[in-house]
Amino acid sequence: MWIGAPGNLRQIKDGATKFERSPDVSVKEFRSLAGGVTTWAPSVMPRRYSLEWEAMAPGDVAHIDALARRISYVGPLVLLDPLAVNILSGRQSEGKGDFRQWEYSASEVTMYATGAAPSSVVANVTSVPTAGAAIGWKHPTWAGFPVPAGSVTWWPWAFGYSHAAKVSGLDLKWYSASGSWLSTTTQTDASRPMVATVPSGAAFVVPSLRVTATGFYSISRAALCLGDAAAYLTSLGSALPTGEGCPGVSITGYRHAATPGDGTYRDISLDLVEVTSATG
Repeated sequence: MWIGAPGNLRQIKDGATKFERSPDVSVKEFRSLAGGVTTWAPSVMPRRYSLEWEAMAPGDVAHIDALARRISYVGPLVLLDPLAVNILSGRQSEGKGDFRQWEYSASEVTMYATGAAPSSVVANVTSVPTAGAAIGWKHPTWAGFPVPAGSVTWWPWAFGYSHAAKVSGLDLKWYSASGSWLSTTTQTDASRPMVATVPSGAAFVVPSLRVTATGFYSISRAALCLGDAAAYLTSLGSALPTGEGCPGVSITGYRHAATPGDGTYRDISLDLVEVTSATG
């Protein structure tokens, strides 16, 4: 698990004795006078985390303690679960929902949602520059999706399967913690997953692609994974895992106690919630 401020993530290698990650569903039930039942659910269902460690090492304790007390960073914080296969958001990973989950040039592409909710997203490419019309998958909070050191795998399966000949490149655009563009890694073959090493200084990545022909394109399924997941994604084909997302989080509860029998170590517990901002 990685946790920290963007660009300053620390991997907590000790296994948590408790790891709960439950969505705050908050579905409300209403009953009519006739007895019929209807329900209402919010459009956003933030997850709440409850984490506990026993005998945590001093370096990890100091890192988490500074985060919890907001010593040098207010938030939102990055929390990356290594078991989350696809870090795109749920509907974004399936090409559904709000078309503002994608970035593009309005002079080249028009994006819109069609059909019943959750609507499918379609890109109408109307103009193609020399390098191709770019479409990127956006993170809701930061300049891109947060990444630790290592590698990432990117595959917009629908484009690779149906439109590979019309895609001039798959791109991973790297940004610093301040949101400044650093570099772009490109793969010209869209028919297979792209694996790239996170460059030094990179805190965020924006996965994207470039289309070389005008027309209508269904966004459909895509995956952005931590580590080299190329073989796994290839074996799945169209059945890519639904995105679990990696929104910012805020620490809402923190308990810190000496480990019984050895004061060098600490028993730590954290409560966190997914947020759109963190102030104060």
